[in-house]
Amino acid sequence: MALLRSLLSVQTRTPTSTITRRFLRFNHNHYHFYSTKSDAVLPVTIDLPKLEPSNDADLLSQIVLAHHNPFHAMESSLQLHGITLSPHLLNQTLLRLQHSSKVALAFFHYSQSLPSNSNNPRPSTSASSYNLIIDILSKVRQFDVGWQLIVQMDQNNITPISSAFLILIRRLIAAGLTRQAIRAFDDMKCFVQTENQNSNIDVNFFCFLLDTLCKYGYVKVAVEVFTRNKHEIMPNVKMYTSLIYGWCKINRIDMAERFLGEMIERGVEPNVVTYNVLLNGVCRRASLHPNERFEKTIRNAEKVFDEMRVRGIEPDVTSFSIVLHVYSRAHKPQLSLDKLNFMKEKGICPTVATYTSVVKCLCSCGRIEDAEELLGEMVRNGVSPSAESYNCFFKEYRGRKDANGAMKLYRQMKEDDLCVPNMHTYNILIGMFMALNRMDMVREIWNDVKGSELGPDLDSYTMLIHGLCEKQKWKEACQYFVEMIEKGLLPQKVTFETLYRGLIQADMLRTWRRLKKKLDEESITFGSEFHNYHFKPYRR
Repeated sequence: MALLRSLLSVQTRTPTSTITRRFLRFNHNHYHFYSTKSDAVLPVTIDLPKLEPSNDADLLSQIVLAHHNPFHAMESSLQLHGITLSPHLLNQTLLRLQHSSKVALAFFHYSQSLPSNSNNPRPSTSASSYNLIIDILSKVRQFDVGWQLIVQMDQNNITPISSAFLILIRRLIAAGLTRQAIRAFDDMKCFVQTENQNSNIDVNFFCFLLDTLCKYGYVKVAVEVFTRNKHEIMPNVKMYTSLIYGWCKINRIDMAERFLGEMIERGVEPNVVTYNVLLNGVCRRASLHPNERFEKTIRNAEKVFDEMRVRGIEPDVTSFSIVLHVYSRAHKPQLSLDKLNFMKEKGICPTVATYTSVVKCLCSCGRIEDAEELLGEMVRNGVSPSAESYNCFFKEYRGRKDANGAMKLYRQMKEDDLCVPNMHTYNILIGMFMALNRMDMVREIWNDVKGSELGPDLDSYTMLIHGLCEKQKWKEACQYFVEMIEKGLLPQKVTFETLYRGLIQADMLRTWRRLKKKLDEESITFGSEFHNYHFKPYRR
């Protein structure tokens, strides 16, 4: 049986054009944004495929993870299973490898090496596959490679390229690299100006930039960008709503109200979303203790409700959910239940977020039986509980140090199959069982995490390694540490220092040296998947 080409094979570099070289040096021109109709703004969407059930993708990802060896060229057994790599299968497999960035990139390289024909087009030529791999790499700060993959898309005429830019911009902002994100936004004009002739395309992307900056707490940078361009772009309700959200996020309600006033003065009419953002800022960040502060917060919320009604805007389910969250934070279970019943009387159907706020309040006040009854009401009313709904129970069990109760609910959650646990669910349980020294339960949860479509993430490994270090299980901690790095997850500095300090204090210098040798080998081969690209891969 002929062996498949190694996933770590190095491809030939393509010569870079003048625009590519200028792009890679981060030099940029300034572009003006114009719009004729401020309300005609289309929503900007990022084309990222969703995780779907797929036996082939499950099998393929397990094979790739099992056979990927970062220290040697890998011989794959994919051919033995007779799997044809379609574009959909490639995307679903990449989604299952999203917490193993090195393996994901190696698999992406392999997909590019496949021959293309009319019956089986090369799957990596789809924009969605590029978007996925750029997102996966940007999560672990491999931004240089993300840049070059975008250039590769441009050279291969793969469109739309705008989604790839938006993914990179969002990840740069999430990493705190706001200036680089703004330069990427400016450079995007070189690549997408012929992609869509809609005159409002620049306004859509500008709204996305402001919204992302504000969501990650960089509202001052967003205001700077907005002020620099607001005389060239017709401001709209979405821009102002994003800025109001940004000021609320850093607890500057005075500035949020100022921008709301400016918005109205300029003739931009606020909508229910704008007022919900302001209401959320008034309620979420307020201190609720002692009781006088809680009452003041409720009065301020009522003022926002009154202003909404004056402007002819009726509060919606989100508005009431925000107030319910205040009751939850203040540990007012009866008020929460009363407000929930008031919503139902007004004909407003509670959402999963609404129910979850009340469930959280009941659980935090120790009324687990009432919370379980409300969970049953959710299901009867056709509202499927989310993982966050169950997490409220797990947090209360963690506070009670009730490992058996938490495990019983977890198993019931899997049996009912109303929703799947998310990574937060797994991490709550792993941390709880590690603290209670229930290693049998830790192993059960860890096996479920590894068997899930999500796979262990950075937080999972960090929590497990730190827990093992506290219990002085140095061998297991080292094994998971190496496994973590082999998957392309970059350990935090505190994890490295904790393991190093523990091994030295435990007089395990030889173990440390062996681990250090492996880490040195890994640092040499870490970039083997990145040989196609000019930049050095990011290292923490």
